[in-house]
Amino acid sequence: MRPFDYVRATDTGAAAAAASSASARFIAGGTNLLDLMKLQIETPTKLVDITHLPLRDIAAEGEGLRIGALVPNADLAADERIRRDYPVLSRALLAGASGQLRNKATTGGNLLQRTRCSYFYETNAACNKREPGSGCDAIGGFNRIHAILGASEHCIATHPSDMAVAMRALDAKVETLTASGETRLLPLDAFYRLPGTTPHIETNLQPGELITAVVLPAPLGGRQVYRKVRDRASYAFALISVAAAVTVENAVMTKVRLAFGGLAHMPWRDESVEALLEGQAPSRSLFEKAADRLLVGAIGQGENDFKIELVRRTLPAVLSEAVGDPA
Repeated sequence: MRPFDYVRATDTGAAAAAASSASARFIAGGTNLLDLMKLQIETPTKLVDITHLPLRDIAAEGEGLRIGALVPNADLAADERIRRDYPVLSRALLAGASGQLRNKATTGGNLLQRTRCSYFYETNAACNKREPGSGCDAIGGFNRIHAILGASEHCIATHPSDMAVAMRALDAKVETLTASGETRLLPLDAFYRLPGTTPHIETNLQPGELITAVVLPAPLGGRQVYRKVRDRASYAFALISVAAAVTVENAVMTKVRLAFGGLAHMPWRDESVEALLEGQAPSRSLFEKAADRLLVGAIGQGENDFKIELVRRTLPAVLSEAVGDPA
């Protein structure tokens, strides 16, 4: 591990200002950052400790909730309001990592965790995300867990978060404070970036911009399901995950929200799939059409070709569960 300066922030403004250089990083739970520092994938010159900031509350925000950035994943999953009104989020959190990690990992940190691509972690491999312009050894390499949607010729990595998938389905927004003192509220589709030609730039955060909270809108209602398909039952990242919230009234789906993990560089959502389903009576054939719509533009990389068929099986199964298993 390389030498670095350590600063303990006393308030949010001071934290953002202290981390305003491109080589500074915030640290809270450290469940991802410390591993990356030990491998010298992340080499910050300054760590800004934000663990003492007052960002640990879950409070009412209009008809929704405001979740402080330092709320541990375990506390968020166990919160009575989350379990009652946003059950897909609680289930997604419990599907991720281990109990020990959930006790330490924070809401803000979970959003910012980096890919688990093996070439990103192998410093002798070519990785545009780790070293821009070096290439991508995952293309044509071992790419079983990699993206089939939204990738580019520069990067096919996937985002590892379960929590962020559920939050994308719930229309969550990320509240931030910039180094200049400006407050921003970013929907997740504006928070994350697709790889394009700059896969090393994963979010639209500015240097020093501090996540202060995640804001959930009014509860979606309906039946909510989180399904995570993985190689083993625990301690594994998703091959595909689906967060679904479906409301059925008078035998018709009136509201559908879907988000996907394990398929793309960011939690994936395709509103055209939701539009295809809304206003329709649930049926297996319709759910299969929804899977086909989702897969428009999907590209396998060899070892992950199976994910295309896995989507065709998983999405209809999740939608069937969400509507009560239609005939």
